[in-house]
Amino acid sequence: MKISSGLLRSTIAAAVLAGSVAVAFAADITGAGATFPFPIYSKWAAAYKAQTGTGLNYQSIGSGGGIAQIKASTVTFGATDKPLSIGELAAAGLVQWPMVMGGIVPVVNVPGVKPGEMVLSGKVVVDIYLGKITKWDDPAIKTLNPGLSLPSSAIAVVHRSDGSGTTFNFTNYLARLSPEWMGKVGSDTSVEWPTGIGAKGNEGVSGTVAQTQGSIGYVEYAYAKQNNLTYTRMVNRDGKTVSPTQETFSSAAANAKWDKNQGFYTILVDEPGPTSWPITAATFILMHKSAANGAASKEALKFFAWAYKNGKADAASLDYIPIPDKVVEIIESSWSDIKDSSGTPVWP
Repeated sequence: MKISSGLLRSTIAAAVLAGSVAVAFAADITGAGATFPFPIYSKWAAAYKAQTGTGLNYQSIGSGGGIAQIKASTVTFGATDKPLSIGELAAAGLVQWPMVMGGIVPVVNVPGVKPGEMVLSGKVVVDIYLGKITKWDDPAIKTLNPGLSLPSSAIAVVHRSDGSGTTFNFTNYLARLSPEWMGKVGSDTSVEWPTGIGAKGNEGVSGTVAQTQGSIGYVEYAYAKQNNLTYTRMVNRDGKTVSPTQETFSSAAANAKWDKNQGFYTILVDEPGPTSWPITAATFILMHKSAANGAASKEALKFFAWAYKNGKADAASLDYIPIPDKVVEIIESSWSDIKDSSGTPVWP
């Protein structure tokens, strides 16, 4: 199923129950933030609604927006691909945990080039986004792709215009490879881009690349896959050329070190291993430790627990990587830190 840009910009509507299945009424869960996990949250939401009657209203507005909305208490949970530090969590009275992992991939629109045919290195991507490589037949690109016929046409750089955890992980990767990038641009949800045009959300970048000949962008892999975009292969830290697959994302994700005492903070770019995808990332949930609405917080946690237990196949179908069961046990035990106005844990 192809996800249209219009659909991806909209709120996840509650799935409509079909037939004569009867369920009890329940208030919808409210959340906002990262576009990175939107495809899987959408799929989980439909299945959960069908089973329980509880819907998920999730605004796919970017990690920056999700962080802002949970801090403002306008939603029950926020979602971000940029994890907050333990100090940031403490200052805002929040808890954080990873929900799922996936891969960020370069996507291109170059005539005659099919998905997976082009190879790029991190250094080449840095130089494209710095504006130093401006043509598709640049010698640095041709060296990596001796079998491709590359046009002598301009590269149209596309990046995110909104506060984005996908951007945070992408720029974190570029900053690790290039002192020049770190000095001139840095790594954050929003940066001063040296070149290119902006688009909102993974869906916006997907649409802009699809419509712009000669373009390059970066999106979560599910967007590339479902919108039939031309993704590239990458040269990883070990110097091996790898394709974006569940196996290469899993190889990088296997290096994750989840520490409850650090708010499960981890970044998974440029991980070692001959089969590791170089721009892998986790997406995180943010909730208040002191819940203004304990019942709503419990409903959200019930959804997350259901997704961990029942959503692995759906995640895999979109090439996301589920959180390991042993880590889920630690995460669910940490939910006892979320308490209602009387100081009573809302979970279990």
